[in-house]
Amino acid sequence: MLKPHQYQVMHAALQSRGIALINTPEQYRTCHYLPESYPWIDGYTPRSVWFRLDGTLDLKRLKESLAPFADSSLVVKDYVKSQKHYWQEACFIPSASDLPAVERVVRKFLELQGDDLNEGLVFREFVPLKVIGAHPKSGMPLAAEFRIFWLSGKPILSHRYWGDLATFDAPLPWAELTPIAERIPSRFFTMDVAFLADGGWTIVELGDGQVAGLPSADLAPAFFKRLTLETTS
Repeated sequence: MLKPHQYQVMHAALQSRGIALINTPEQYRTCHYLPESYPWIDGYTPRSVWFRLDGTLDLKRLKESLAPFADSSLVVKDYVKSQKHYWQEACFIPSASDLPAVERVVRKFLELQGDDLNEGLVFREFVPLKVIGAHPKSGMPLAAEFRIFWLSGKPILSHRYWGDLATFDAPLPWAELTPIAERIPSRFFTMDVAFLADGGWTIVELGDGQVAGLPSADLAPAFFKRLTLETTS
């Protein structure tokens, strides 16, 4: 995954050679960084706060940022990625008010991210999802989740996020999702949608379509054929 400044350099270099990428640098940043995409999905995604990291972790700022969550459970990530496969050690925080535990998880997360850290820290309120399995390697819970690829406001692929690791079937709430997708200021992006334990649904996050993985490699031929047809018609 390119960081936004790297994407901007590539975009300019290709543009000088008469090649236009599907998304502008602004569109890329909007869906690649959660703080940029959050305003577009606010109300349909878990409550979140974030702050940039400049050098060492500021514990006072950390405490102040988490105050609105009270005793709620959280997950921590950077502006792009989490360490979800280290669920207990570097992702899940049982209580936002347990500051020693928060610090321990955050420091482990930062250690694992290393130089790959994107901008800063994001804390998201943990919402119980419909769990349909466990990852065979890490043991992390697998949710009933779909990845949807959108192009020019239209879905061109929707598939189980975990591929064959967690099989299930459920109708997606297209009537609610489509108006949200149509207003996202990006031509090509992904929307990860999960079902809640209580029967509702939530948008987990958006992502730029160019750097998002397909849930299964078997989907690639049909996906790229559809993408080519839609972008050249």
